[in-house]
Amino acid sequence: MKKYSISIRPFGKHAILLEWPSRVDRDILEDILQFTQYLRECCLKSDRWEIVPAYNSVTLIYREEPIEFDDFKEKLKNWYNEDIKVVNRQRVLWRLPVCYDLDFGIDLIEIAERSGMSIGEIVSLHTSHVYTVFGIGFLPGFTYLGGLPEILEFDRRPQPRPKVVAGSVGLAGKQTGIYPQESPGGWNIIGNCPVPMFNPKEEEPCFVSVGDQVQFYSVSRAEYDLHKIESEVGIYKLEKILLDA
Repeated sequence: MKKYSISIRPFGKHAILLEWPSRVDRDILEDILQFTQYLRECCLKSDRWEIVPAYNSVTLIYREEPIEFDDFKEKLKNWYNEDIKVVNRQRVLWRLPVCYDLDFGIDLIEIAERSGMSIGEIVSLHTSHVYTVFGIGFLPGFTYLGGLPEILEFDRRPQPRPKVVAGSVGLAGKQTGIYPQESPGGWNIIGNCPVPMFNPKEEEPCFVSVGDQVQFYSVSRAEYDLHKIESEVGIYKLEKILLDA
């Protein structure tokens, strides 16, 4: 696999930030995931290390004691330049329902006017693509999904809303994503997903991982309400397809 020019710098006393070229790129993400897997399996096996990959960076966190940066930086350089061979974590394609009803898709009409497409065409386009999870953050379980069709790329709203409801599906720049909980937000909202993206009571609070893929499918308001109830009582069955199986 291609090696990139990466920067390594301290991120406080207990963390190190590794950065790849600053762009949304699946090849870069793949290199990051390969390297983080190698670190977990061969170099930083202790569960005292927290390894956080995202987009074009990896953050290494060690809370037990301060990191000796200069020595550790050289180790990281050497590890990265080794011939890395690891078995990748099993990745998953998650198929998630979205209701594009105008009660939920509060920016759909504006997006349709600006794009010159009908609402039906927007929904068809949004659901026809498979998105890659490039990062999880901002809110616990907020997935940043890359791979948005260029015609659906719209800047964030100039004035963020003080409240965006949980489950809102939005567009911002080259990304789409789901708000896992109610919060302020400036993304363009086109629908709502009834499936909770984050549950602190679960062993794995967020079922999606960086490197996974997501595809949305359109559901009616009645189907949305049903899936919402199923999720609330714990009987909704997530639809997933194992990749590279």
